[in-house]
Amino acid sequence: MNKQALISRLRYAGVGVAVLLSGCNMEVLAPKGDIGADEKSLILIALGLMAIVAIPVIAMTLWFAWRYRSGNKKATYAPNWSHSTGVEVVVWTVPAIIVAILAVITWRSSHALDPYKPLASEARPVTVQVVSLDWKWLFVYPEYGVASVNELAFPVDRPVNFQITSDSVMNAFFIPQLGSQIYAMAGMETKLHLIAREPGSYEGLSTNFSGEGFSDMHFKAIATSEDGFKDWIAKAKAAQVTLDGDSYKALAQPSQKVPVSYYGAVTPGLFASVVNKHMGDMSHGEMPMDSHHDMSQAGMPMDMHHHEDGDAVSSNTTPTQAEK
Repeated sequence: MNKQALISRLRYAGVGVAVLLSGCNMEVLAPKGDIGADEKSLILIALGLMAIVAIPVIAMTLWFAWRYRSGNKKATYAPNWSHSTGVEVVVWTVPAIIVAILAVITWRSSHALDPYKPLASEARPVTVQVVSLDWKWLFVYPEYGVASVNELAFPVDRPVNFQITSDSVMNAFFIPQLGSQIYAMAGMETKLHLIAREPGSYEGLSTNFSGEGFSDMHFKAIATSEDGFKDWIAKAKAAQVTLDGDSYKALAQPSQKVPVSYYGAVTPGLFASVVNKHMGDMSHGEMPMDSHHDMSQAGMPMDMHHHEDGDAVSSNTTPTQAEK
C-alpha cells in the first residue's frame, strides 16, 4: 500500500469515527446535580487508575512488535528466556495497588451515594411517586394531588425523593445528568434521592429492555425555579381529568410514543394500590382498581427499607414472609 492510499483510508476512518461519536451526547459526563457530579468524578478516577496499566501495556505491545520484528537483526534473540524477577514485581504489584485503591473508593462511595440515603439539605424535599408502565412513565405528586405522564418537574436546589415501582415488567429509571439509575419492580418500592443545581430540561429514560415500546420510553425532567414549579403545578391542576381507578386502568394499557399529559386530581392511595396488587400473600388485601373504591382506606403504604444486606423488604410484612 502506498503512502497516498494509506492517508486516504485514514481520512475515511476518521470521518466514520466522527459520525459515530456525533450520536453520543455524553450526558453522564455533563452532570447538573450533586449525585451526578460525584458519579462523574468516580468515573474519571477509575478511568485514570486503569489507564496507569492500560496505556503502558498498549504502548509496549506496539513497541515490542516493532522492536522484535523479523526484519530487525539488531534485536536481542533469547529463545531460552523464561523469567525476570523485576518484570514479575511490576506486573503484580502495580495492578494489586490499583485494585486496593479502587476497593477503598468503591466502599466509601457505595455508602456515600446510596440511592436510599436522603440528601442533606435545608430545603424541603419534593416527593414524587413513579410508576413504570408499558411503555410510559407516570409521575404522581401526593403533596399536590396532581400527576403527569412522561413529564417530570421539580425545583432547583430542592431534593427530590422518588418512590418507584412498576405495574408491569421490571424497568429502570434513569436521568443521566442527575445520576443514579435504579430499578422499578412490581410489588416493590425502591427509592432514589436526587437534586438539580442548574435549571434546564434533562432527558430521562428507561435503561432496562421491557418489550416492543422500550425504545420510546422517554420523559422530560424539568428543573426550574420555585415560581416555575408553582406554575407547572398550576398547569397540572388545570387539567380536567382525574386519575382514579378507571382512568388508571386505561392508562396502564400497553401503548407507545405516549404524549405528555396531566391529571388535575389523583385518588389518594393510588401508588400504594399499585404496589399492593403485586404483593400476593404479603399484601394486606388487594385493592380493586376502580373509581368507586377508596384507595386511601384499603392501601397501607409500602415503605421498602434498604437493609445492610442490600435487600428491599416491605415494612408491613413479617420476617418469615420476607424470607419467602
